[in-house]
Amino acid sequence: MRSIMKKNILIISLLFLTLTAGAQNAAQARKILDKTASVIGHKGGATAKFQMKGKYGDASGTIAIKGNKFCANTATATVWYDGKTQWTLHKKNDEVNISTPTEAQQQAMNPYKFINIYKTGFDMTSKAMGSGWQVHLTAQNQKRTIKELYITVNSSYHPTQVKMRNEKGWTTITLSDFKAKSLSDGQFRFNSKDHPTAEVIDLR
Repeated sequence: MRSIMKKNILIISLLFLTLTAGAQNAAQARKILDKTASVIGHKGGATAKFQMKGKYGDASGTIAIKGNKFCANTATATVWYDGKTQWTLHKKNDEVNISTPTEAQQQAMNPYKFINIYKTGFDMTSKAMGSGWQVHLTAQNQKRTIKELYITVNSSYHPTQVKMRNEKGWTTITLSDFKAKSLSDGQFRFNSKDHPTAEVIDLR
């Protein structure tokens, strides 16, 4: 009987230690992302370079962000998002599509989208990677469009890579040359005066 009790106490102790370690790791992961969000969520905005590979295609270019707004520019397209509406200019055929993007579509074009979504509905862990960290996020509800994320952050709390999984598979976005700047809200909306010959198609 005593041996059984000792065994049970040992199991309970190990379980407690595992849960405690897990909670501490989750707290550390959140602390890393909180700091990262505060650094890259510059009130005036910021710019960076990116390279994307995955189910949404391969692309590279520049991105400007301000809160939940973004403007991404590549060789083939420019995308504006003002926090509600998205405009996509396809440069080859001079056509603009207006849409309301899903969470996954926003993340694919705005790798900094995670600074808003990690705060609710994700379990997270972290591990040291070089001089920085990698944070792993898993959606608590797997019906969510973004089901899993790996965010690699350097010692300056700048994300260098965001890897996400949705129902279509994995997309990896590599980031560089992050700079805080003061950007106007108008930069995140399509201006027809700048593209007078473009055909506008509303897909909402």
